[in-house]
Amino acid sequence: MTPLKTERLILRPWREDDFEAFAAMSADPEVMEHFPSTLTRAESDAVATRLQAHIEKHGFGFWALELPGVAPFIGFTGMQYVTFDAPFVPAPPARIVEIGWRLARDHWGKGYASEAARAALDFGFGPLGLPEIVSFTAATNTRSQSVMARLGMTHDPRDDFGHPKVEDGHRLKRHVLYRIRP
Repeated sequence: MTPLKTERLILRPWREDDFEAFAAMSADPEVMEHFPSTLTRAESDAVATRLQAHIEKHGFGFWALELPGVAPFIGFTGMQYVTFDAPFVPAPPARIVEIGWRLARDHWGKGYASEAARAALDFGFGPLGLPEIVSFTAATNTRSQSVMARLGMTHDPRDDFGHPKVEDGHRLKRHVLYRIRP
């Protein structure tokens, strides 16, 4: 996979030396506020390994995000196949792709998530020829919802859903869904 480049960022496959910074980010309660829990080092490494495997298998995924000359790893941004059952997921063999991001707290509020996500969308609608890309987050995550809106994604409350990987009654169960087409 050829890295994607923006004015300030590089979206690239994961490297072993990204794992430590990712683990620190995944242990930060503020970064993980809209996830059921922070991650241990072993859990974080397992996630990074899965993200890299998706890239290797499909040629796209949640790429490591680099800020050249400043930081070799600031988080991830990209796309991957949705692998759980939800009302918006088509029946196999059809698939749907989600776009997402997670950045270290020091890099919030600088437009990096939007900039990197635009590059990922261009790749998804260009070389991949995807007909639609979705994004979802906990209903409480207004920061990510703002990024989705800036990207031109649209939200229909009828598409909101209870995330099947979040236990019933959990404060993060309810998720909002945003969509975008080329």
